[in-house]
Amino acid sequence: MLEVRWHGRGGQGVVTSSQLLALSAIKEGKYAIHIPEFGPERRGAPVRAYTRIDDKVIDIRSSVLNPDIVVVIDPGLVKYREMITDGLKKGGKVIYNIPDPSKAEVFEGFETYVVDAYHIALEVIKRPIYNTAMLGALIGVAKIVSLDTVYDALIERFGEKIGKLNIEAVKRGYEEVKKIG
Repeated sequence: MLEVRWHGRGGQGVVTSSQLLALSAIKEGKYAIHIPEFGPERRGAPVRAYTRIDDKVIDIRSSVLNPDIVVVIDPGLVKYREMITDGLKKGGKVIYNIPDPSKAEVFEGFETYVVDAYHIALEVIKRPIYNTAMLGALIGVAKIVSLDTVYDALIERFGEKIGKLNIEAVKRGYEEVKKIG
């Protein structure tokens, strides 16, 4: 089973990214579950979401305690290193959004990847909503599902016009994610 934990803030699309990944996996014949976790439902509040993907039925409905991969959508959360790596499996992957990749820091003991999802979102979507660029980065790193399946899920979720913008953001995140360290 592959387990992903997503970190961000309300309004950044953390829950949507997890849902899109699960939907894409299901479209490819896998089993998947998405679990959101948040406190007060307001923009800017801390949010986590979890995605589990497997080739067999998933009975676990709890939060992911020992993820294989952690995706950090909000660049401001990177400074909370202990929170981000809490429970992350040895040798696990951290993928984070950083507006200036030249200032990126490695998460020691983990494979670390960065992408400037902030600027991708501003260039493509014209708004600082960087979740789909981060979804693309995750797919670029882990190859969990195919890009074409993600594209289908985006059109299904957002419709043709908004879906195509998000497809471009996913594609850029996929192409621009870089391993550091």
